[in-house]
Amino acid sequence: MNRGDPNDAEKMLKNFIPQVKKIDSVDIVIAPPFTSLVSAVNLVKKTNVKIGAQNMYYEEKGAFTGEIAPTFLRAIGVEFVILGHSERRDIFKESDEFINKKLKKSLSLGLNPIVCIGEHLEEREAGKTNDVIIKQFNKTFENLTKEEMIRTVIAYEPIWAIGTGKTATPEQAEEIHAFIRELLTKKYDTKTSDLVRIQYGGSIKSDNAEELFKKENIDGGLVGGASLEANSFYEIIIAAEKSIK
Repeated sequence: MNRGDPNDAEKMLKNFIPQVKKIDSVDIVIAPPFTSLVSAVNLVKKTNVKIGAQNMYYEEKGAFTGEIAPTFLRAIGVEFVILGHSERRDIFKESDEFINKKLKKSLSLGLNPIVCIGEHLEEREAGKTNDVIIKQFNKTFENLTKEEMIRTVIAYEPIWAIGTGKTATPEQAEEIHAFIRELLTKKYDTKTSDLVRIQYGGSIKSDNAEELFKKENIDGGLVGGASLEANSFYEIIIAAEKSIK
C-alpha cells in the first residue's frame, strides 16, 4: 500500500518487462496488490516474469468475508504467494501455527510459497536471534515433507531492517542464512537443505544487492521498496545475475 494509484503495478510492469526479457538465469516474481493481480498475470504472459500474491487464507471456500482463497489465486494464474511477512505477523498478529496452515494449503494446491521469518531489533540486541529463528522455523515449517520443503522459499527478513533504511551487513545476513541452512540439514538432510532457496529481505537496494548475493547461502532477495520502480528493481536483478556467473 505504498502507492495510491491502483494502476501503478501495471505501469511498472510495462516498463519493467522489456528490461528483463533477455534475462534467463534469474527467477523473477512480482507480487502486486490483489486489485492488480489479473492485469499483472495478463501482462506477463509469454515472458520470464511470474506473478505472486502478498497473502492468502488457508480455507478454499466458506464464510470468510474479506479473505482471499488460494483457489481464487490459482484460477487467475497466480503462481507464488508470500506468507508470514513481518507486517502480517506484527500488525495482524498472525502466529507461526496460522502461517503453517496457509503454507500447507498453498503447497497442496500447487502455489509456490515464499515464507518470511526474522527477528525484531530488541531480540537481536538481546542476543536472541537464533532462538527466535529456531522457534519460527520449527512451528512455521512443521510437518512438511522433504518435497514440500524444497518447494518452499524461505525469506529471512530482519524486521529491524525493513522500511527503516537499515540493512544487515552481508556478513550478518550470511550468518543467519547459514544458520537456517543448518536447521534444514538437521531436520532433513544436506541434499534437501542445499535445494531450499533462502532469500534475504531487509532493505535490499541496487547499491548493496551484489555484495549480499555473493554470499554462499543467500539465494536471492525479497525486495520491498526498491521494487516499486522498474529501474531500481532491474538493477537488483542484474546484481543477482552477476552473482551466479
